[in-house]
Amino acid sequence: MTTITAYNALFICTGNSARSILAEGILNDLGRGRFRACSAGSHPKGEVHPLALATLERMGLPGTGYRSKSWDEFVTPGAPVFDFIFTVCDNAAGEVCPVWPGKPVSAHWGVPDPAAIEGSDEERRKAFMDTALTLRRRIELFLSLPFQRLDALSLQHELCALGRR
Repeated sequence: MTTITAYNALFICTGNSARSILAEGILNDLGRGRFRACSAGSHPKGEVHPLALATLERMGLPGTGYRSKSWDEFVTPGAPVFDFIFTVCDNAAGEVCPVWPGKPVSAHWGVPDPAAIEGSDEERRKAFMDTALTLRRRIELFLSLPFQRLDALSLQHELCALGRR
């Protein structure tokens, strides 16, 4: 009998209100039990952006159960050990991150902040959807990688390359 391992992934953004929340929801859906995704921020806003939740719902994903939280929650005893850490904003990529137990593979997958877009409601909704679709495509490519056949260095290289797509 084969044991199926679920990988843990953490998406980090400074505010943990939009991009990292979108990525968490998308990976939890597409990962179908093979992955457990979480999100966090270095300086969380304390609330999830309503358009992030609406975008998840427009994609047919749950728009509830998310919260803006600090990455400090994930360095305490009993916190999940992550296999993968992704920064999705340039600010978080430049910050000094906590020391993550388990030596996770990390990559920067920067995407523009849809919450920073000013304009009509339609322009703002479009910005959120564009960000979600970019993250979805990267996550789809990530899920297609042959994890069992790649060593950590090769996997790191592949994940960084996905962040440029």
